[in-house]
Amino acid sequence: MARFQRKGISKILFVETIADPGYMPTSAELTGATDYSRQIAAVDGFTLENQMIETPDMASTFVSKISGDDSAADSSITFYEDDELDDIESDLAKGTTGFIISARKGITAGTTGMDVFPVTVSSNSAAITLDNEAAKITVAFAITDRPLFNATVPAPGGGG
Repeated sequence: MARFQRKGISKILFVETIADPGYMPTSAELTGATDYSRQIAAVDGFTLENQMIETPDMASTFVSKISGDDSAADSSITFYEDDELDDIESDLAKGTTGFIISARKGITAGTTGMDVFPVTVSSNSAAITLDNEAAKITVAFAITDRPLFNATVPAPGGGG
């Protein structure tokens, strides 16, 4: 088992459209995506959570559980703000729809670990602080459907 650090390997991209109803991007769609990896300060959420259902019974004092509904965790990305460009503010404005693609093990064809989240931007807000740190913008995303998890990055010219 080869361990690795996400910084320098993982990629976070945004694409407005993916033709496949199962959210598997083609190589061309990945190539056309915006790679925000160099602008990202923090990522929160982008996971599924399960709401367990307790199933107690009269035969035991142990309360068992079964799987219940899945839901997406509250998800956001904090970006470094640019003092000249406003691409984060305009490209990811409130109401923008598209897909966050998290290529956890990189974007090389044949690599597994690509997650695709259908999203709508729910807010885009600058963080104002007097702390000694770089200016940042936090973009919150509503995950609008069940994501595609652990897909394989398609080969150039290939689809899903």
